[in-house]
Amino acid sequence: MQMTNRGRLAREIAGHLLQINAIKLNAETPFVWASGLRAPIYCDNRLSLSFPPVRDAIADALTEIIRHDFPAVEIVAGVATGAIAHGVLVAERLNLPFVYVRSAPKTHGLGSQVEGKADAGKKVVVIEDLISTGKSSLAACKALQAEGLEILGMAAIFSYKLEEAGKNLEGAGFPVITLSNYPTLLDVAVEKGYIPHDGLGMLKSWREDPKGWSELHK
Repeated sequence: MQMTNRGRLAREIAGHLLQINAIKLNAETPFVWASGLRAPIYCDNRLSLSFPPVRDAIADALTEIIRHDFPAVEIVAGVATGAIAHGVLVAERLNLPFVYVRSAPKTHGLGSQVEGKADAGKKVVVIEDLISTGKSSLAACKALQAEGLEILGMAAIFSYKLEEAGKNLEGAGFPVITLSNYPTLLDVAVEKGYIPHDGLGMLKSWREDPKGWSELHK
């Protein structure tokens, strides 16, 4: 897939997510994330599963990227819980086995963290729904590597493109590709009237210093 096509795709996916309200923007009344961080954006890509055209657009795009960038893939892995369904849709399109990765090993039964048949030595592509700091994504990848799997890369639906995530993923040893991202989203949101142009500065300032922004908006 050419870079120009990927830029166009990023805008299309951002438009889809805004249209179905999977991504909400509000600088005046910030959202509180699970980490306690306050942010002007909340992203719930699981909502896309309730809209077949958007669900298919995301699955088709992820599938095309994997075919183009990771043709040697043998297993598709979804990160629990948000990327399980999306990963299954992609695995179905590629006619490949699917596994998913829990956030932590089970405390009962076999104590598995990777669910499904994951033979050591197999080449895997990881599907993620959202990248914020990148820490949970990397933890899932480490669990797969602990099973002896070779990670070819990661494909995610959306990234906030935070500096912290860039640093965390820089040394991952494999490429990380996202369908869309926060800067592209803001451009599309202004063009389509989801946010006023004069509100853009505050939304951009959050990405430059998320923790500082959060402290100022308590």
